[in-house]
Amino acid sequence: MKKILLAVLFMNCLALCLYAQKQTELSSPDGALKVSLNISDRIYYDISCNNDVLLKNNYLQLSLRDGILGQNPKLSKQKRSQVKSESKPVVPLKFSTVKDEYNQLLLTFKGDYSVEFRAYNDGIAYRFITNKKTEAEVLGEDLVVNFPAGYLLHLQQPGSFKTAYEEPYTHIESKDWKASDKMAVLPVLIDTKKQYKILISESDLSDYPCLFLKGTGTNGMQSVFPKVPLEFGDDGDRSVKLLREADYIAKTSGKRNYPWRYFVITKDDKQLIENTMTYNLATKNQLQDISWIKPGQVSWEWWNDASPYGPDVNFVAGYNLETYKYYIDFASKFGIPYIIMDEGWAMSTRDPYTPNPKVDVHELIRYGKEKNVGIVLWLTWLVVENNFEIFRTFQEWGVKGVKIDFMDRSDQWMVNYYERVAKEAAKHNILVDFHGSFKPAGLEYKYPNVLSYEGVRGMEQMGGCTPDNSVYFPFMRNAVGPMDYTPGAMISMQPNVYCGQRPNSASIGTRAYQLALFVIFESGLQMLADNPTLYYRNEDCTKFITQVPTTWDETKALAAQVGEYTIVAKRKGDKWYIGGMTNNKETSREFELDLSFLNNGKTYTMTSFEDGINAGRQAMDYRKKSTGVKSGDKIKINMARNGGFAAVIE
Repeated sequence: MKKILLAVLFMNCLALCLYAQKQTELSSPDGALKVSLNISDRIYYDISCNNDVLLKNNYLQLSLRDGILGQNPKLSKQKRSQVKSESKPVVPLKFSTVKDEYNQLLLTFKGDYSVEFRAYNDGIAYRFITNKKTEAEVLGEDLVVNFPAGYLLHLQQPGSFKTAYEEPYTHIESKDWKASDKMAVLPVLIDTKKQYKILISESDLSDYPCLFLKGTGTNGMQSVFPKVPLEFGDDGDRSVKLLREADYIAKTSGKRNYPWRYFVITKDDKQLIENTMTYNLATKNQLQDISWIKPGQVSWEWWNDASPYGPDVNFVAGYNLETYKYYIDFASKFGIPYIIMDEGWAMSTRDPYTPNPKVDVHELIRYGKEKNVGIVLWLTWLVVENNFEIFRTFQEWGVKGVKIDFMDRSDQWMVNYYERVAKEAAKHNILVDFHGSFKPAGLEYKYPNVLSYEGVRGMEQMGGCTPDNSVYFPFMRNAVGPMDYTPGAMISMQPNVYCGQRPNSASIGTRAYQLALFVIFESGLQMLADNPTLYYRNEDCTKFITQVPTTWDETKALAAQVGEYTIVAKRKGDKWYIGGMTNNKETSREFELDLSFLNNGKTYTMTSFEDGINAGRQAMDYRKKSTGVKSGDKIKINMARNGGFAAVIE
């Protein structure tokens, strides 16, 4: 009898041990966030905040040609660790010193793979790690997310995997997102309808396709990926046709870390703006010499159709030598370090070696050097691919950077193209701005000569670029990395009277709104999109814009509500800048801003640009003010519909 009791006790203990091995948890350093894992037929996990379950019965899986990792997983060991460190980004878009604090759980499974989880105070992340001797063919990867209640989803939904990533956001109930509906690019923002928001994106993306999400039709969503292209056909000067594709999404090394999948989880919308998750999870800088990487502003001619005019323009304006010299003179006067030369600087979009003689790139590079203004050249991705040695040539010419356009894909081949460009450009001290691009996913930290990406419904969309849509960017697209939106319009209109087109391009939103975008929106290469003629005529606005930094020591969101408004304060050295933007919903909004972030015992001067009394109808109306302020002061500001507020405190 005693032997039977001992045997039963032993079996119970063994069962408890096995159960404990299959049920495990990982909490954030502050204990608020928790990922609860259940390892059974799959690797399931729930994510909760303060014991409130936000995502339930999620699971992850990696399907290889020779087996499915995460199907009937056999856990062999667990390893826990804690990390608390700091680092300094080469291009600090939010903070010059970034804190990296998390608890980590590494789960190692039979079959030569692991899953690593990290819990931060503002998010959860995981990735697959494989240690296989042979090359891996990845047939698919499952990131399956299930919602315990009806949530509101903020999505950017392209019609296919071929997209310029410029669709306006859609806002749909999670229960209504059917499997047959359009998929969404990352990032995706989830409103739990409680106090919590969840931002989903990825980082450390390398040799692997971008992740998209689609609805399941059962109050959830799951990952989907573009397949590897195998054969291309001609499709003009800036794209190719995909004639044949593989049945797999990646062919890659068997020994590797896969991209991080992360969930930023916030109790306050302001935390979305301040998050640094993409940076914290990215491979850090791989370049030895970074002294030549100089972020900054850039004057751009395309949006205003290279059309300066007025008594000081005694030449035929256009894409020619005299006009570009005018842009260089403008940039030089206001301390703008670069100008971009868009399509037309070369004789052909297929030949980057033969400059257009009307433009004379070599003379402009010489003239720019004399005026301390660098030249950035526009190219299609296809001409770069067909002439990959062009970076060496550009370095010999004295070109400072390239704007590469129309990639419009994110399969493994194209993701690898981005990295090949970044690496080769860095060898020759060339800065990179990607247009027609997917969102940032860590490459910009691995190769910090990558200063910005488009992948946004920016101002080039003219009347299709509205504050109602753009007010989401600080919480979504710009929350995951640098964003080339091309702000700086000097002709401002309300949407009911919009009628702008090149060369008289205009924007929806007030003048103060436009100035504020230079503070709010993050980009290592920040455009001034409008005509130098208009900047000269609005010199007080231009002086404000051109003193706004492109890199920052500190970022502090002062007021924020997703889709409604953003007010952010940013510090560079001992100066603070404030930018505010709002949507079309209210006739006007009033805010009280607490200036306790200023140093005690010092007095400051605040120069501000506010919406004028008539800005709700005449969007050009603004007021410039100068007032004395100190730490602890509370100031009241008003923003009109589609309005803004911009200030410098020094």
